[in-house]
Amino acid sequence: MSAYAEIADHFGRLSALSNAIGILQWDSDAMMPKGAAASRADSMALLRVMAHEMAVDPRIGDWLGAAEAQGDLGDWERANLREIRRSWTIQTALPADLVAATSRAISACEMAWRQARADSNFPALLPLMEEVLRLQREAGVAKGEKLGLSVYDALLNDYEPGGRSAQIDALFDDLAAFLPGFTEEALTAQARRPEPPLPEGPFAVEAQRQLGLKIMAALGYDFDRGRLDISAHPFCGGADNDVRITTRYDEADFSKALMGVIHETGHALYEQGRPAAYMSQPVGAARGMSVHESQSLIMEMQACRSRAFLDFAAPLMREAFGGSGPGWEAEGLWRRYTRVERGFIRVDADEVTYPAHVILRYRLEKAMIAGDLPLSDLPLAWNAGMRDLLGIVPPNDRLGCLQDIHWPSGGWGYFPTYTLGAMTAAQLFDAACRAEPDVLPGIGRGDFTPLVGWLRTHVHSQGSLYSTDELLTRATGRPLDAGVFKAHLARRYLDRA
Repeated sequence: MSAYAEIADHFGRLSALSNAIGILQWDSDAMMPKGAAASRADSMALLRVMAHEMAVDPRIGDWLGAAEAQGDLGDWERANLREIRRSWTIQTALPADLVAATSRAISACEMAWRQARADSNFPALLPLMEEVLRLQREAGVAKGEKLGLSVYDALLNDYEPGGRSAQIDALFDDLAAFLPGFTEEALTAQARRPEPPLPEGPFAVEAQRQLGLKIMAALGYDFDRGRLDISAHPFCGGADNDVRITTRYDEADFSKALMGVIHETGHALYEQGRPAAYMSQPVGAARGMSVHESQSLIMEMQACRSRAFLDFAAPLMREAFGGSGPGWEAEGLWRRYTRVERGFIRVDADEVTYPAHVILRYRLEKAMIAGDLPLSDLPLAWNAGMRDLLGIVPPNDRLGCLQDIHWPSGGWGYFPTYTLGAMTAAQLFDAACRAEPDVLPGIGRGDFTPLVGWLRTHVHSQGSLYSTDELLTRATGRPLDAGVFKAHLARRYLDRA
């Protein structure tokens, strides 16, 4: 067996183990009874240590050297070796005891977060989250020393390979200067138009679920390789060819759950569309979280908040809830779906205010990782940032710093990819519409084939063959351009052609 075949077989087995971890994690988040938390934490810690041991196997270094010298490899195989070397370099920086301690700390903190969020009780979460933060710093130091990166950039690199905080700082400082004024403009323009009637609830959970399933099917979700469930925080998870999504329901507002379903379906379409021949190899993985987030936001923000989408969806909504009257017509629903409003919850935020939510989290997590912001001061710092960026202050921590699971679950360095993803989504959707003129007319008919087909070709099927910049340039003709995102916002919210 050649060195490449040896290393590919090894990472195929590691992928199978990771799939098992993914299903157990999904179960922990969606269905596991509370009483199983302690034993599940032990099981997850053991499996993650086993996965880590496979990822740092000393034979990998020898295999890499020999495989990279082979002359019979194609572009995909060489890209696979590149991704393996990147992962191996990162993983070998972490000792097994740190991996195990981190897994246990995360499991305990995630479970505590659920209750703390329900009770709006940040002090109850504080000691557990401090332990997660301490371990994240330790991991960042270890990785940073190996990669020659700052602690924060080393954590960011896990989610956005090649991403650097210096570049993000410049981008986000520009957006932070742009967004408050633009938000005011959008609110002023919105006020000049009659406010559409509000569809009246309550909206039964089962009716919401059935509507979500219909929209998922229209988007192209493969139900033979996934399912829809409920969780405290919407997410997409599971395993290769078993891509599961969740949402949460509010009987007073069906749009929250529906948009959550659409968002997570965008993620799932990416996962279901990855290259089948390399599904179990690093090169077959999604490129990074900014690209991943772009796929969810293409569906949620670009496609399914378009006027064309409401032409298709309005009749389904009326049928699902027995609605009638102006509030249920496509125009009224579109006005609602593109309504700008300063709100507390990131996952419910509109397209204009959403980036401000992300900038806040990015700035806070950088400060906490650096030790410049004590975790105990997070609620006050959060509220001050909300006031500066959005002009509102949360009345409690449930609507403030306790709303996201990312920090309790160890996702430090993840948040900036959301706004990078929004910009990428605008650029990809613009390119798709220029390349395939039937994208928007198709959406109006409930036919997402032109859009999803373009994404399958230019994004999903490419896995990690290219870097983020290369992927975007090949798909759109240029690297990430914030101007495309700003132009999109101006067209949609200020009626500027």
